[in-house]
Amino acid sequence: MDIIAEVLVALRQVIRATDLHSRYLMKTTGLTAPQLLVLREIQGAGELSVSELARRISLSQGTVTSILDRLQTRQLVTRERSQIDKRRVLLRLTTSGDQALSRAPQPLQEHFVRKFESLSSWEQHMILASLQRVARLMDADHIDAAPVLAIGALDQREPPDPAA
Repeated sequence: MDIIAEVLVALRQVIRATDLHSRYLMKTTGLTAPQLLVLREIQGAGELSVSELARRISLSQGTVTSILDRLQTRQLVTRERSQIDKRRVLLRLTTSGDQALSRAPQPLQEHFVRKFESLSSWEQHMILASLQRVARLMDADHIDAAPVLAIGALDQREPPDPAA
């Protein structure tokens, strides 16, 4: 197999692993990986604003707002005006949100992070540079992305249908 084919196979394996894990999350929790990321970040902070959340997870406010709309509809988060600064809206987990997180499996990226952190610094930097280059080769370096391994739009309701 030539090197181009090997690179494409490796990319496909990463995409497929991400897709399978996204489907597993949806099946076991009814939540997407980005929704779980948002819930975990709110849980860790106790409360925070939409702009703080967007900054922490490296997504646009619009994308975060769309994810929050779905979580609020499912009564997993609340939005309340700050008593100190009425211009700020604070996000908090509901009891249902806490319960959903306690039942959720570990996100794929946490498994990856543990293994990645065990690599030497030079190897971590080599992988980063290579992946950044791959993103540029695919004209994907401008795409809004968070540190979450998920397939499709980050504010989607359900994982994409591969048959579509």
